[in-house]
Amino acid sequence: MREASRLYEKGDQPSIGRIAQAAGVSRTTVYRVFPSRATLLEALEIVPEPGTRQRVLGAALRLLANRSLADLSMDELASEAGISRASLYRLFSGKSALFRAILLAYSPFEPVMALLARAGDRPPEEVIPQVVLAGYRTVAPRRGVVRTLLLEVTSMAPETQQVFAETGVRAFATLAGYLATQMAAGRLRRMHPMLAVQSLVGGVVVHLLTGPVFSQAGVDAPGGEQAALQLAQVWLRGMRPEA
Repeated sequence: MREASRLYEKGDQPSIGRIAQAAGVSRTTVYRVFPSRATLLEALEIVPEPGTRQRVLGAALRLLANRSLADLSMDELASEAGISRASLYRLFSGKSALFRAILLAYSPFEPVMALLARAGDRPPEEVIPQVVLAGYRTVAPRRGVVRTLLLEVTSMAPETQQVFAETGVRAFATLAGYLATQMAAGRLRRMHPMLAVQSLVGGVVVHLLTGPVFSQAGVDAPGGEQAALQLAQVWLRGMRPEA
């Protein structure tokens, strides 16, 4: 432990073999005392290694692909991520903190809000395609995330309600506020701004969810960013102000 602590204090990420060599013992002896690197870090009271957080989030998404957050076992998550339970709770104090991290890492909420903050009063013809692309590029590489987030958010479980209010609801409200301003300026058809948001987001979400299904069934359906942009243009045409 003394030699491992010294190596870690130097800013290194030493291998078990290097720690064993510095301590003058065999790798077998180290593993006899500490069955894994996680248990060694726990004993040293060292924060998890860089990359561990991302590994936990990836493991959480894999497990949530076939179960709800309420059914997720933190012990199983720690095992799936290859870390100790104590290290997991150092990173995430509970399921709410875990879900919030998933939303921030994989949902389009933060990128879209950042884009809208820079948009100012630019017209919808410029902003909406960028909003759609920002959302698409965030989730397209991990389409399963869309399904997971939808299931968790619509479950209205206590673990997700407050977290979604802090992230998703705020993003929807920001987009609705931009659309309401554009409606008041006569650039968009007047309707309830939240309905306008739902009609825009709904088309892209359905496209993401059904794409793999159509592909597997041999149905010829367009995909990629160009398809997302076409959906944005269809929405813009439908939202043109009435004569």
